[in-house]
Amino acid sequence: MIIAVDAMGGDYAPQEIVAGTVQAVCDFPDVSVILAGPVDRIKQELAKYTYPKERIFVEAADDTIEMDEHPVTAVRKQKNASVVVANRLVKEGRAQAVISAGNTGAAMASSLFVLGRIKGIERPAIAIPLPTMKGASVLLDAGANADCDPENLAQFAAMGSIYAEKVLGKKFPRVALLSIGEEETKGNKLTVATHQLLKNAPINFVGNIEGKDIPAGDVDVIVCDGFVGNTVLKFMEGLATSLFVQIKDVFLATPLTKLAAAILQPGLRKLSAKLDYSEYGGAILLGIDGISIISHGRSNAKAIRNAIRSAKQAVAEGVVASIPQLLTGPTAKEREEQ
Repeated sequence: MIIAVDAMGGDYAPQEIVAGTVQAVCDFPDVSVILAGPVDRIKQELAKYTYPKERIFVEAADDTIEMDEHPVTAVRKQKNASVVVANRLVKEGRAQAVISAGNTGAAMASSLFVLGRIKGIERPAIAIPLPTMKGASVLLDAGANADCDPENLAQFAAMGSIYAEKVLGKKFPRVALLSIGEEETKGNKLTVATHQLLKNAPINFVGNIEGKDIPAGDVDVIVCDGFVGNTVLKFMEGLATSLFVQIKDVFLATPLTKLAAAILQPGLRKLSAKLDYSEYGGAILLGIDGISIISHGRSNAKAIRNAIRSAKQAVAEGVVASIPQLLTGPTAKEREEQ
């Protein structure tokens, strides 16, 4: 399996991108990687490591789309940008998935323009794993579409169900619609209309979910528009950071609390790892005719390594091929009876 990686995407590119790639090829014997970017600079970074050289290749891409550039304009003008070249490798069949930690809009636009949409999908959606008390749930859309109609959300629900089943290992995933109340009549016009569609969709729809119930992990897929989803995501990121700062302040307050911190350190490390975005590697852009992983702009080597792991799993499980099958398949009740 070959995965294309935008070597110049992210705040710490190319150093951390290259380091994560080296970790991945050492950890996953069935994976090879093509790094898209300036050849000399990438080879200079690769020279720092010992790795199976027959499994990391470099594809020339001399341009880089910066974080402050307009995504669509930049993608259209900079045909030799690293993120565009990485997507082109998938389109040409030289790679099976693409990963970028660069400009999110540019990563989305590149995948949309170069790879195109799956037939029948109106809009792609960003699906991101969220840590909960019962493992990971997937939230979508996490920011690709600020304005949606009920049909868009119904398609997001179907794609999220596939992802939860294939990548997160959830059998018959429980899908919920994010709203302001559990009753199907609660919410705005969008959520009320979407609820009616989802009741007859080919998924295991369990009804509405309120924001306060997301961390419990009682559902596997949370569906919403990109404006709400991105707001939820950013709030959870900020809350986690704030809580750890406050916990640190409490434990460093007195000699006795410092002793308590030393005793609890193993447990705190486990909790920190559970909430660490780098454990998941990135978000997948569902609805694109190919596997496209969008990683955090601050991705370190660990995050890139795990993004490659996620891409590998999505390819192996046939996520893209499964989406149109579910859209036209039997309802959830019919599947259960089968």
